[in-house]
Amino acid sequence: MSTDLTASQYIGTELHRYAEALLAGLAADESPSTAPPDLSDVTDYWLAPAVEALELVMRGEDALEPLGRAAQLDEQRTALFLCLALAVSGQGEAIHASWLGIAFGELTADRPVTHGQRALWLAAARGAYGPAGKIFVLRKLDSVAAQTEVGPDRWLSALIPHEPVLVIPPSLVDFPELAELPELAEPVQAADQLSRLLGRCVEITSVREGAGGKIANNAGKPASAWIEGEPLTVLRHLIGSGGPEGPMNALTGYLLTDLHPGSDPHLAGIALHMAAPAVRAAAENLARATEVDPPESVTMPLLGHRVVLRPEGPDPESMAAAEKHISVEGVPVRGRPWLAYGLLALGVVTLVVALVTPMTLPLAVLALVLAAAGGYRLWQRRRDERADAEYVTAQLAELRELADGAVWALHEYARESEKRTQTAASDLAELIRLLRRGPRAR
Repeated sequence: MSTDLTASQYIGTELHRYAEALLAGLAADESPSTAPPDLSDVTDYWLAPAVEALELVMRGEDALEPLGRAAQLDEQRTALFLCLALAVSGQGEAIHASWLGIAFGELTADRPVTHGQRALWLAAARGAYGPAGKIFVLRKLDSVAAQTEVGPDRWLSALIPHEPVLVIPPSLVDFPELAELPELAEPVQAADQLSRLLGRCVEITSVREGAGGKIANNAGKPASAWIEGEPLTVLRHLIGSGGPEGPMNALTGYLLTDLHPGSDPHLAGIALHMAAPAVRAAAENLARATEVDPPESVTMPLLGHRVVLRPEGPDPESMAAAEKHISVEGVPVRGRPWLAYGLLALGVVTLVVALVTPMTLPLAVLALVLAAAGGYRLWQRRRDERADAEYVTAQLAELRELADGAVWALHEYARESEKRTQTAASDLAELIRLLRRGPRAR
């Protein structure tokens, strides 16, 4: 923004110094600390008559003459300066109806929102210009129809960005593997998303002035009470005392940011109004996703074996295959007990030799030891076989118990499905009601 003056450098410096002091005083609800300079020589710069007009408006006096001079030099900057300065001072409702339109200028979807437009948007959203100011901004944004540029999924992600890893319904708490199956998980996820979406919209639309622990930046409150400093920053740029301006964002970028949890609720209300058609479409899609009937059969792993489950019970073929695998895998291949047989045979041979030789007693003892060792090996083999049979029996019983429990869980899931669909329909109706109501004027 140009700050060239046709008057002397001293007059220019004094004008900017006074304008800075004036803005600081407006923000702090105090009188400027610097006396107004003589601006009679500044005839070709809009700021001098604009400052004069601002002071007259704030005193409730006629400012038509200096306002006309300032508008002839730079109509848009003059209107933007007056609108933002009065908003910062807490006297935003003193603006003329035409000033907002001149200050705001044209808003299009293919160009970024200017810092001045965003500042007016913020001030109006906070109620600085009263109901008329908020309605003006809403109409400006509506005229661009920005919601058509972004799909429903992006609006949904902005409103409820934190997606849970997995939502497990009460019916499937004991069988989380079932909750991971897409055909069972998708309706539950959709119902949860719709519930969280409704909660976020209730949070946005229930905000009232002075509520929620944040100070409302409405008329009557100077900028010292403001949370957002954008209007004051733009004013400093207008008078030539600010640093370099930050990057500008597109209209949809601002709207998506305003919808995120933790954003200013007044801005979120306007953004939700803009995104209402897309949000409604996303909510309807979520509600439809909950209306899916439970599948006629599901396949889930039980003890490492895939079993088909149906409402009437486990599928016999898949259960038979699983039982066969358990029976085969539960009994390891051990082979014949050749060692035991060898020890027994060696014991018999040793006993025969003991009977025909003089070393009868030692060989008889050795034969007894060999026979005992062979018998112990046979007993161990029998014990292991019995343990294998008991393990297989236990695994088969557990498989049948898990299969029956999973079938009952699916029955409970089906009963929950009806209630889930009804709740989703109720949430959708309430959400549509909130979107139709739109943002409050105050």
